[in-house]
Amino acid sequence: MNDRLEMLLEKFRTLERELAMELQKKQEEFFYQIHKKKVRFQREIRQEHRHLMKAIRSYLGDARPLAIVTAPVMWSCLLPVLLMDLMITISQAVCFPVYGIPKVCRGDYIVLDRHHLSYLNFIERMNCVFCGYFNGVVAYAREVAARTEQHWCPIKHARRVGDIHSRYKYFFDYGDGKRYRQAIETVRRDFEDLKK
Repeated sequence: MNDRLEMLLEKFRTLERELAMELQKKQEEFFYQIHKKKVRFQREIRQEHRHLMKAIRSYLGDARPLAIVTAPVMWSCLLPVLLMDLMITISQAVCFPVYGIPKVCRGDYIVLDRHHLSYLNFIERMNCVFCGYFNGVVAYAREVAARTEQHWCPIKHARRVGDIHSRYKYFFDYGDGKRYRQAIETVRRDFEDLKK
């Protein structure tokens, strides 16, 4: 990796640490703690949240009619996402050990915790579960795909990519055939950063 790229990666790591500190401040601001992946609010805050819950009748009464009509269409996406989750999990369980690729921890990507917020009514909670699951599966699938791509085709694209994945920084530059042939087997198996 060149010096400029290493410098940018270190800036990125610094920003990640700053983000973690800001999230810690939010825990203090909103009076909750995370213990063994469970969120705990202070009792007074939980009571305050219950008073903020909007009754379902009122919630539906305030909703746009088209939002109610189109909700089943949105929820119909759940079946393909469940199938994708299952297939991604099976494929990495079967293939990653063969290729020497470290498995992706599904629980690091699929986080379902917003439904515990007592200021959300049942519909809002279910919507939060849907969105958390859907986005989590997509992120999980993306990481599995990123590691797969590093093994099979670790070459950067010639055109700009809208949002690069976590493994892209290890890929060969587009057109650098000499380095590709010299180091493909090394890059294909280089997941040392994941062990940290």
